[in-house]
Amino acid sequence: MPLIFLWEVLGGLGLFILGMKSMSEGLQKLAGERLRRSLEKVTGNRLTAALMGSCLASLLQSSSAASILVIGFVNAGLISIYQALGVLLGTGLGATLAIQFIAFKVSLLALPAIFLGVLLTFFSKKRRLVYLGNLLLGGGLVFLGLQIMEAGFSPISQNDLLRGLHNRFLSWRVSAALLGAFLTFLIQSSSAATGVVIAMTGSGLIGYETGAAMVVGEVLGTSLVAVVASINGSLAAKRTALLYFLINAFAVAAVLLFFPLFLQAVQLFSPGEAGLTVANFPALTTAAATKPYVARHLANAHTIFNLLAVLVFLPLLGFLARTAPVIMPGRKGGLDIEPRPIHIDVRVINTPTIALLQAKNELRRMAGITRLMYDEVVEQFNRYDAKRSARIQRQKEALDVLQREIATFLVLLSRQGVGAGNAMGIPVMLHLVNNLKHLGDQNEAILDLLRRKKEDKISYSGAAMTELKALAARVGELVRLATEAVTEEAAGELQPALTCREAVSEMQELMLNNHMKRLTGGKCTVAAGVAYSDMISAFGKIADYSITILETEGELLHAPSESGN
Repeated sequence: MPLIFLWEVLGGLGLFILGMKSMSEGLQKLAGERLRRSLEKVTGNRLTAALMGSCLASLLQSSSAASILVIGFVNAGLISIYQALGVLLGTGLGATLAIQFIAFKVSLLALPAIFLGVLLTFFSKKRRLVYLGNLLLGGGLVFLGLQIMEAGFSPISQNDLLRGLHNRFLSWRVSAALLGAFLTFLIQSSSAATGVVIAMTGSGLIGYETGAAMVVGEVLGTSLVAVVASINGSLAAKRTALLYFLINAFAVAAVLLFFPLFLQAVQLFSPGEAGLTVANFPALTTAAATKPYVARHLANAHTIFNLLAVLVFLPLLGFLARTAPVIMPGRKGGLDIEPRPIHIDVRVINTPTIALLQAKNELRRMAGITRLMYDEVVEQFNRYDAKRSARIQRQKEALDVLQREIATFLVLLSRQGVGAGNAMGIPVMLHLVNNLKHLGDQNEAILDLLRRKKEDKISYSGAAMTELKALAARVGELVRLATEAVTEEAAGELQPALTCREAVSEMQELMLNNHMKRLTGGKCTVAAGVAYSDMISAFGKIADYSITILETEGELLHAPSESGN
């Protein structure tokens, strides 16, 4: 097998992927920001979510890239598992648009499109024309790369070793589907992977049925990309990726089980016969494919498969989302730290009594996460754990999301006719939300200092560590009183808390004096001293926020309600 044909295939693949990237960038710049804003506003409507997923995959020219973005949205708490699954199902349909475009294989337009694309990209002064030039340049490179790949695959297909490999391995549907999944995972784009399969099938390197099985298996590669993207993400992101993989695995298994019927359905909606070769059409130019109809059949196979998946699984989204905790349970006895609200619902904003109760439930959950975060940070003093550190960071992200969402919900609620009593309570709740978030910020600051201490190999004396742990325990009492006042909606013990705060202040002063003695005596480095002082300051701020939360909760409890209680 001459090496020149292999380089021809790889060069064509490079042009093809470069073209896909250029098309993606052009589309994103033309309409990307508008679509991203729309995606953030996806409601619980499953049809809207699927439509958004389709648009997103079409824009990115890759369902793999779209799935990574969706997992990022879940990780950030912008959309729920229910919404994310709807969007992910829609990404498969969006990718089919790009694949259908590739399957037309208008190779005669490749070079003119490249020429026009270069002219607009490098010589146009208007931004939108430059973006259009990127789009045309990418489209031309896609077809040119596809043409070069087919030309390189054609002589390779005559190799006896590859023929034997095809007969022994790729003739099995399951192995062909797994190869398609691996190809998609490797290229990170289902559209690009399908283009490669079209080139391989059109050149005769693989048979049509093998190509169709590879196209079906590509969704497994897409879902594997999503699984990898969720590895360091939140529990919600991991649940979403796992459910998406299981959905695709079931869909692929079902289609492979009834593969002859599936191929008949593809034939029904496709022109000509997939097995016809150029010999049957002597009038065709050399720019035409070896098998002129196979590209349309493979593209239609991809479309029909994804359409069937949407029709079957879209009505089951609610059930699938509810089973997520069963399929992947969280920590036993742990608090749900999904980085999004789980109690508030803007649809009940017109019923202030229910809406206010929802906001209080979400506020109690936020207080619980804040206390858990503090306890986890203090545990880092005993033994620094990277996994615990990542868990604390996710808790901080959850607090950020909850602060934004609860505040937005309360502002919307304040614009309704909530009555004088509730109207007085809403600003107090906003104050509580902000102080809980600030308390979480100081937790994060202490975690960063501990991380820096470990990375820079800073060591404290035994006396210094004993003082820090004692301070953390005393401040922890204040955090407990403050968060319990919120979670249990009971009047906090303000006087004992103020006494505790005075004790914390005395401890801070004593610790700083001892620290200066160690520093001047040469028992402590400057870097260690700065981190030590910052840690004492952060604990002091946590104590202050705890007192403020107790005082604010007292105001909320004494605010008159609509019922007069």
